[in-house]
Amino acid sequence: MATETHQFEIETRGNCQVLNITEQVGSCLDSGRISSGTVTVFVVGSTAGITTTEFEPGLVNHDLSAAFEGIAPEAGRYLHEETWHDDNGHSHVRASLLGPSLTVPLVDKRMPLGTWQQIILIDFDTRPRTRSIIVQVMGE
Repeated sequence: MATETHQFEIETRGNCQVLNITEQVGSCLDSGRISSGTVTVFVVGSTAGITTTEFEPGLVNHDLSAAFEGIAPEAGRYLHEETWHDDNGHSHVRASLLGPSLTVPLVDKRMPLGTWQQIILIDFDTRPRTRSIIVQVMGE
């Protein structure tokens, strides 16, 4: 079984910004030789996560951030902040709940995503960042 590893960077604003990274992941697959297997998409860092959703304004600009605010409110008390004297305890909790990676099948050099399904990165940190995304493909 072959393995290929690709990487790209993306600039983020933080504060629950949602970015569609489907095209960048697809470009990595286009440049590779593997046509069948699995694709793992991983964000480096502990304050961002990756999943799939429909990349539409209601979800992207309101619903996802509102849901995470309900689960891990920015104004909550986080011992992480008391330990490190910073302001991103909620960012770490949110990213831990979402997770840093996603695995998708690869069929004929394409990910069989649904019509309205895109791969998204959510940056929960409290400041802009340059995020490194690792795309690892395993298969034939």
